[in-house]
Amino acid sequence: MGVSLQGKTVLITGASAGIGAATALCFAQQGCRLLLCSRRLEVLRQQEADLRNAGAPAVFSFELNVRVRDDVQGVLGTLPSDWQEIDVLVNNAGLSRGLTKLWEDNVDDWEEVIDTNVKGLLYVTRAVVPGMVQRKRGHVINLGSIAGHMAYANGAVYCATKAAERFLSDGLRIDLNGTAVRVTSIDPGMVETGFSKVRFHGDEERAAKTYANVDPLQAEDIADAIVWAATRPAHVSIQSVVLTPTAQANPFVITRRT
Repeated sequence: MGVSLQGKTVLITGASAGIGAATALCFAQQGCRLLLCSRRLEVLRQQEADLRNAGAPAVFSFELNVRVRDDVQGVLGTLPSDWQEIDVLVNNAGLSRGLTKLWEDNVDDWEEVIDTNVKGLLYVTRAVVPGMVQRKRGHVINLGSIAGHMAYANGAVYCATKAAERFLSDGLRIDLNGTAVRVTSIDPGMVETGFSKVRFHGDEERAAKTYANVDPLQAEDIADAIVWAATRPAHVSIQSVVLTPTAQANPFVITRRT
């Protein structure tokens, strides 16, 4: 039996689409107050009415690029007073760019992926967690990947960023031991979102082949795992959750319908 999250304040990065948007809806259904950020403020604003109708007592949306350190510090440091006590942080903002041999890869893509998946996660965590420690409560939920457990061809840099997320989660959990603040890493396999379209720089045909003849996870499946972890009793710490489609055993072994 999970504990109630009614009235808790949840901050979700990258909340305008995919897993972030699905997670916002799932927390809204739990009666949570939602702090939502993304680079696309207009999309967040369009979602607010549906989230309130789903059960969120309040929604506060703001624009934020987690890659920009000064913006993260400035924006999160000056939230309205009634939004400053964050109970759950979902570090969801992340992406991949390209699928190319490391020695032929685009260095600009590396910069974007590393700055978002690693440094962005660090910037937001550094801004939010001190308040959790001071209040002696809180939960940090980071979005990892099975790519952080096992590298695959042409994805070395993305895999490295998700391995970094995994170890940052472990290290933060150790550093927070004794504070009652929990840390969880949610590590999905293949999820059908806009991820592949972003990876292939908008090439929808190439992106569609990623999910061809297989039943991938959906954003709602990941959101469900996130909220499940957040609703465990205070003495239970879900350190990590690895979930894949039934058709996927690991990054290399996927059975597709013929």
